[in-house]
Amino acid sequence: MTTESAPEEAGPMCPGCGSSGVREVTEICDDHAAGRAGLADRLARTPGAPTRFDCGLHVVEGMVMAGIGVALAHHGITRDKPLYAIGGSLLALLLFVGTLLVVRGEVRQRAVVAAGEHRAEALWRPAYHCSSCASVFCPDGTPWQGLLTPEQFKKYVWTEAGYGEQLEGRFKDVDLPPVTPAVPGGGRDHA
Repeated sequence: MTTESAPEEAGPMCPGCGSSGVREVTEICDDHAAGRAGLADRLARTPGAPTRFDCGLHVVEGMVMAGIGVALAHHGITRDKPLYAIGGSLLALLLFVGTLLVVRGEVRQRAVVAAGEHRAEALWRPAYHCSSCASVFCPDGTPWQGLLTPEQFKKYVWTEAGYGEQLEGRFKDVDLPPVTPAVPGGGRDHA
């Protein structure tokens, strides 16, 4: 009785250099070595968004600081020190308003990331990275065709998902080749 093993399937090959040493972008972003080398950042799917815990922590921090301003104002009122009363009141008000603005910005940022996550995932998941020629591609030509550098890939994914405003300067300045998306749609910051 002989058992025949199925032939090993060859993985995708880079259309740029023909290398078979390509890895899925998802695998690279999970690799700690790629994170240290900066490749995971250049292939990031979405911008980092503050968590609900971060927002809650900022509320607590802001209210503690505003409480210090209230305590100064109270001390000024009870000790007949108008400078403390006025200064403490202004400090408490500024810290309260500042906290509200920071938390509001974080909530908005989380909402933008959540709104574009589906589109970013659709563009990011099928991508492969070739370490030989440092390019990113989709083996079957969808959701885009052609080769991109990691920087072009990040700009393409982020702008299509609506995160273009959150790109760092070095990514905003990257020129994108004419990319024909195979998936209709795109975000408000479409490249």
